[in-house]
Amino acid sequence: MPGDDDSVRGEKPLAERRLHPVTPFRRAWAPVAVLAGWAVHDPNQAQEQLTRLTTTALLLGLAVIVPGAALYGFLSWWFTHFAVTETELRIRTGLLFRRTAHIRLERLQAVDITQPLLARVAGVAKLKLDVVGTDKKDELAYLGEGEARRLRAELLARAAGFAPESAGEVGEAPVRLLLHVPPGVLAASLALTGATWGSLAAALLVPTLLWLATHSVWTVLATALPLLGAAGASSVGRFVAEYDWTVGESPDGLRIDHGLLDRTHETVPPGRVQTVRIVEPLLWRGRWVRVELDVAGSSNSVLVPVAPREVAEAVIAAVLPGVTVPASLGRPPRRARWCVPFWWRGYGLAVTDTVFAARHGLLRRRLSLVPHAKAQSVRLTQGPWERFKGLADIHLDTGAGKTVTARLRDAGEATELLQAQADRSRTGRREARPDRWMA
Repeated sequence: MPGDDDSVRGEKPLAERRLHPVTPFRRAWAPVAVLAGWAVHDPNQAQEQLTRLTTTALLLGLAVIVPGAALYGFLSWWFTHFAVTETELRIRTGLLFRRTAHIRLERLQAVDITQPLLARVAGVAKLKLDVVGTDKKDELAYLGEGEARRLRAELLARAAGFAPESAGEVGEAPVRLLLHVPPGVLAASLALTGATWGSLAAALLVPTLLWLATHSVWTVLATALPLLGAAGASSVGRFVAEYDWTVGESPDGLRIDHGLLDRTHETVPPGRVQTVRIVEPLLWRGRWVRVELDVAGSSNSVLVPVAPREVAEAVIAAVLPGVTVPASLGRPPRRARWCVPFWWRGYGLAVTDTVFAARHGLLRRRLSLVPHAKAQSVRLTQGPWERFKGLADIHLDTGAGKTVTARLRDAGEATELLQAQADRSRTGRREARPDRWMA
């Protein structure tokens, strides 16, 4: 009968695989997390309900919740399968409502491996998949660490066009080390960041003023804890997340490994980088820079947390082949000071054969580099005062949904640049290399 099995059609049966056996322990926390979320959302009601419970009722509740959570974790793991076909990765999930994700291999732009602290202890890893045209990442959590690396290499090989029978034998592409950030340099750079000292000063000053004004402990705690958390996130949190930062070059893109507690292995997709930003805080001036990215459809945003400028520019040359950072930028005309007093000196612009470079910021400089091939549209805008002073702003929209602006340019220069940039973008797209793995 038609549709009996794959053998009738002459196809090989699909070999489906399950996740690592440790996965049920991770998923069993979902019902408990729902209860915890309800308690945090309405703490007064939760406390009232708990005070009404007797010891017997509490034990009975635990006797139901714990086995129920364990059963949920086991069944959700049991009904989750994945398989790699010649053209796609299929992920089947769902206990009551079935969901099958079909991820086309040619649409893959990044396959990242993350290992939270407990996952590292258990020897497992999470595989995250960046797919063109989707905001949410599909993931496989958890796989054995070795299996995750083998599956990642197989998916990248398939996406690169290797035959299915040979993709599993290709293995991971070789990596050439480009950059390693020593922990001491990272700690020193964070200590010289204005955001760290600003958030710490606010965490100490604001609660003190509130205590003098209100003498209320709860008001002080409600203000101090978020401020201390922000101060920790801007210093300790960044140190933990960016610890042991390593950048390597491979045929499938730039590999980024980092993390002290949670270890992450990311890939910067080839040809998908829309904008590169060189950030230079005031206290780093002449010593270090930070490099950030805008990648279409990906959450990867940091390329280099801290490095000398010449090292950072070498890494930029690897992620944007053929692009060099302009040595100098043209400032706006002096009459721009009537539009933005003093701060107009922080704006700058340079246009080369390969890149549109715009700078803004006087104390914390940010230089944005947009390859001409990545410019989706270009616009000219003028406010009333800018028209009076003969000035205009040029806006470049990229494929990552971001805009790079060259502010306060001479109106005649901006009009010529508007027409010339449109031509450069069309030429750049025609000559751009294909967005393919290992191409």
